[in-house]
Amino acid sequence: MEEADIVVVGGGSGGSAVASRLSEDGKYKVVLLEAGGRNTGYRTRIPGFIPFQTPKTNWQFETVPQAGLNGRRGYQPRGKGLGGSSAINAMIYIRGNKWDYDNWAAMGCPGWSYDEVLPYFKRAEHNVRGADDFHGGDGPLWVSEQTSPNPGTIDFIEAGASLQIPRNEDFNGARQDGIGLYQVTQKGGERWSAARAYLEPARDRANLHIMTGVTAERVLFDEGRAWGVAYTQDGEAREIRAKRAVVLAGGVFGTPQLLMLSGIGPAAHLREHGIAVRINRPEVGENLQDHLDYVAAYETKNTQFLGQTLTGLAKSAGALIQWFRKREGAMTSPYAEGGAFLTIDPGAPCPDIQLHFVIAALEDHGRSTVKAHGFSGHICVLRPESKGTVRLASIDPRAAPLIDPQFLTDPRDIALMKKGVKAMYRILETPPMTNYAARDRNPIDLDDDDALDRLIRARADTIYHPVGTARMGSDDGAVCDPRLRVRGVTGLYIADASIMPKLVSGNTNAPSIMIGERCADFVLADLAN
Repeated sequence: MEEADIVVVGGGSGGSAVASRLSEDGKYKVVLLEAGGRNTGYRTRIPGFIPFQTPKTNWQFETVPQAGLNGRRGYQPRGKGLGGSSAINAMIYIRGNKWDYDNWAAMGCPGWSYDEVLPYFKRAEHNVRGADDFHGGDGPLWVSEQTSPNPGTIDFIEAGASLQIPRNEDFNGARQDGIGLYQVTQKGGERWSAARAYLEPARDRANLHIMTGVTAERVLFDEGRAWGVAYTQDGEAREIRAKRAVVLAGGVFGTPQLLMLSGIGPAAHLREHGIAVRINRPEVGENLQDHLDYVAAYETKNTQFLGQTLTGLAKSAGALIQWFRKREGAMTSPYAEGGAFLTIDPGAPCPDIQLHFVIAALEDHGRSTVKAHGFSGHICVLRPESKGTVRLASIDPRAAPLIDPQFLTDPRDIALMKKGVKAMYRILETPPMTNYAARDRNPIDLDDDDALDRLIRARADTIYHPVGTARMGSDDGAVCDPRLRVRGVTGLYIADASIMPKLVSGNTNAPSIMIGERCADFVLADLAN
């Protein structure tokens, strides 16, 4: 039997960070098991290749039919391979709001207040602006300015500023509200995924072994202690012993799935699949929260925006050449170049709506071809009240789980979403955005509340921030405690976004990396005692 001190399952954002930090001092042998590949090719290195991912890099999950979305199935892309979703996402570096983490602490997660997590964000970060009270300057994760923002994005910011939305040059600084350009996880014009940040520099460590193409099947534990992981590779069933700890970092869908396959989860659900109940933990797979996104898409004759036309294709070819020569130009774009954080509800403790401005007229996550140049405005409710579940579809660990976000099942979400949509339209219909004489692909009378409701339910879908399915907390119902130890199993930890008790007010990649950083410290401290 293979053997290690610590086995990490999943090489995504949290898994990359925790595996690197646990192997850093050379004291422990760490083995990382990853289902996908190494993600070292141009498909994941070129920022502008976001739309061109394949099943090799993207799990391409779907939800179950959503009653709140007229029975539609939603799309749930998740990164596959080292770096996880940080290898295919839009690279936007956002941490969330100070209030989010203070609220976690208030919800029963001591040690997770903003002042306590900020040092971990800073430790992870290599911001090109340098270190200050809010940012790190020498961490592994490069955070850069955009090299070539589209003029249309600048016009979007100008339009918002003319409506008295304050400009904000640092959404991760002293305040979050306002409008501006996003910083991105790039280095020298290339995507800087969590794997490039944490695993590539560590690849020559004798005590770190990275295994790809591995399917974890269950956690092995006896008498309340985790001692290993059963997995398959190249069709061969194997086991690896973990002498000290097992860390799960399979993500918001993979981690609860593996826990349930291991007999840890809702007893009745496990019995339905013939799985022996080792620990009845009803909240495994519960508390799923995600940012639902409405897209206002516009067409324009202005070819500075992206489009599936001969001119657009020629420009893209030129941009690719420019990227290979200088690592500059349109192929460095995250597409969602600018955005804003707005407080719509005057009683909200912090911004409750996030906007993303995208330099293309997107439909169906870019999977449907729009043969026109254009742009789109995205709106999401930052702290949704609707919560869903992740459940097993079968006992086959290779089968996708049943993902049910239950979008818009809480009426407060649709009410706030409608206000957010109106706020985005005000910006898009204000100079200098009106200079583009753009045509709304889905025109709507914003004064017709019922029509707007129907339009949102017909078009909205995820903006890719699912969390919460193995939440931490101090109560007996929590899946893991605030030190990320799975309740009822000694030596088993979780290091991904599934531990979030509440969705943060923003993009989730940076927080997932922070969670990996924190989990490593928790594991090392426990092993030292």
